[in-house]
Amino acid sequence: MGVDRRIVVACGAASAWALGWLLPVTCAQEAKAGMGLPSWNEGPAKKAILDFVSRVTRAGSTDFLPVAERIAIFDNDGTLWCEQPMYIQLAFALDRVKALAGEHPEWKDREPFRSALAGDSKGLAVTGERGLVELLMATHAGTTPDQFARVVEEWLATARHPRFHQRYTECVYQPMVELLALLRANGFKTFIVSGGGVEFMRVFADKVYGVPPEQVIGSTIKTLYEEREGVPTLIRLPEIDFIDDKAGKPVAIQKFIGRRPTMAFGNSDGDLEMLAWTTAGTGPRFGMLLRHTDAGREYAYDRASSFGKLDRALDEAPKRGWVVAETGRDFRKVFHFDP
Repeated sequence: MGVDRRIVVACGAASAWALGWLLPVTCAQEAKAGMGLPSWNEGPAKKAILDFVSRVTRAGSTDFLPVAERIAIFDNDGTLWCEQPMYIQLAFALDRVKALAGEHPEWKDREPFRSALAGDSKGLAVTGERGLVELLMATHAGTTPDQFARVVEEWLATARHPRFHQRYTECVYQPMVELLALLRANGFKTFIVSGGGVEFMRVFADKVYGVPPEQVIGSTIKTLYEEREGVPTLIRLPEIDFIDDKAGKPVAIQKFIGRRPTMAFGNSDGDLEMLAWTTAGTGPRFGMLLRHTDAGREYAYDRASSFGKLDRALDEAPKRGWVVAETGRDFRKVFHFDP
């Protein structure tokens, strides 16, 4: 395939099996997956990925990149795992509203909580982004990071996707997990840069994707340090700190990574600025959008979608030289299970 055969794989996900998480790619499989992207169909998208990795990792190549400069960033929702029929973190927030409703009798008459409790998706949609933010703040705050992580982990262990009836941590795209493995096997450091909550994603990112917590960048709520009965404690507050979406993504990349990435992968207009920032740099650069075109095995959506809208970025892709991979055309297998 032209990919550098000097494989160096550091797999920190082995403990996931002991924790009961089902990983699409095991440690032993990661090196093998990094050799040829077996869940990708032969075509222009796969070829572009393999050719780029070969060029930047081959000693003597004019495009050779030192290991320190091999930075690859990935959006999460719709790029690494399923984001339909709604963002998974939103599904979590809705379940938390129901679980906490007994402590908040005022919610039954107040939006967006009334619609959330009634299962009224149209009413919830009317509240817009403000309503979503209010839901997230109300259901994600008031705990320490460790307490919140336990709540998320317990939910992920039992919650199921409404269509596939699998745990959400199993509804990850097998081809993209293989791509993460391919890049790490060739010296790339992989980061998640997502609009999702950073503390939510850090619970599963290492176990599912092999991306450690310090390489996960996401939206945050404010956190307060205080001592409670002499014990240093962090408390999550019901206040937005930073939204890691759209123009916020390049800002967060510079703040937390400190290097312009070499490769960027997204699936929506929320990733446009992230891909633009990455590919505007000097030297070899690679940008890819994942377009969902397979209603049979997953979902088909782009310009009119409420979640993962892909419109402006799709128009910009050919102008900026970004690869557009399609789930229907380029994915031989979507999930590790058959939908």
